[in-house]
Amino acid sequence: MVDPRIVKDPKSIAKVTYAELRELSYMGASVLHEDTIFPVRLKDIPVNIRNTNAPEDPGTLIREKFDTYSAEEDARFITGITGKKNFTIVTVHKSNMVSKTVMLRKVLGICETYKLPIETVSNGVDCFSLVVPDEALAGKQYDFVADVKDQLAADEVSLTDGISLIAIVGRQMAYRTGISGKIFKTLGENKINIRTIEQGSDEICIMVGVYTEDFERGIQVLYESFAK
Repeated sequence: MVDPRIVKDPKSIAKVTYAELRELSYMGASVLHEDTIFPVRLKDIPVNIRNTNAPEDPGTLIREKFDTYSAEEDARFITGITGKKNFTIVTVHKSNMVSKTVMLRKVLGICETYKLPIETVSNGVDCFSLVVPDEALAGKQYDFVADVKDQLAADEVSLTDGISLIAIVGRQMAYRTGISGKIFKTLGENKINIRTIEQGSDEICIMVGVYTEDFERGIQVLYESFAK
C-alpha cells in the first residue's frame, strides 16, 4: 500500500484495478510497471501477483474491475499511497486575466520549446500554476521565466521549488463524500502545508503538493489515518 522504506511493514494490496495500478505506477510505485501487463488488460485477464518467499499468501489480484469487496477494503476506501519528489511550482499572475485559454496555450507552447513536462495545472481567477520537474527546469529557469513574462505580458512569474507530490489512490473514493476534506484536515492537523491540489475527473486519485521536508511524514500520516 505504501513504500516500505517510508512506512515499516505496510499492508499489502489485496485487489487493485488496472486504472489504479496505472496511477500508482506513474506516481512512483515501481514494484510493478503497468505497461508490463497492458496486453492482458486489453483481454480483461486477471493477474495474480504472488510472493515467491511466501507462496501460501494470496498476493495481489489485478483486474479491470471488481464486483465485491471485503469489509476491510470497503471501510478503508484507499488502495495505495505513493509520490514523487523534486518539483517546482511555476505561478503566472496577470491582473484581469481575460482569456485564460490563450494564456495557457502560450505557456504550454513555451514549456514545449523548453522540453518541460507538466505534472499538474491549477487555476485561480487571475493566475494559474504549473508543476514541473526540477531536473527538466535546471539551468533554464531564468530564460523560461523571462519568456513566459514577455510572451504573456504577465505581471509576475514566480517559482516555488522544494515541492513533492503525494498521490492517494482508491477506486472507492468517488463514492464517498468528504474524502478530500478528511485528507486536507489530517494533513493540516499535523502541520503539513499543502501547496497544490489536484483531483482527476475519474476521482480515483487525489494528489497534493507539499514541501519536500514534509514528504515522508505526509505519507506516514495519511497511511496511519486512512490505510490502517
